[in-house]
Amino acid sequence: MNSDDTIAALSALAQRTRLETFRLLVRHEPEGLAAGEVARLLGVPQNTMSTHLGVLARVGLVSGNRQSRTVIYRADLDRFRDLTLYLVKDCCGGDAKWRALEDSNL
Repeated sequence: MNSDDTIAALSALAQRTRLETFRLLVRHEPEGLAAGEVARLLGVPQNTMSTHLGVLARVGLVSGNRQSRTVIYRADLDRFRDLTLYLVKDCCGGDAKWRALEDSNL
């Protein structure tokens, strides 16, 4: 993860519907949710949800897998872990308890 990737990911999450979408998909790991179900649960029109999912997918926070005529979306927890670790990597003057976070499997 680098600064540009981090800025893009944080920018994608800096919008209420996209943040709620990502959080919803995290709660439904590892099964994921169909795009239409995400739209229904969040009360967002399907075409609008498609745009939001596209933004999240472009920055790597979600991925879609086509199953017949349905696209199942999942949160990319590894990517989110990388984002989080990038943000706290040099945290707290090198305190060992924070360095251990980097080595853990969040």
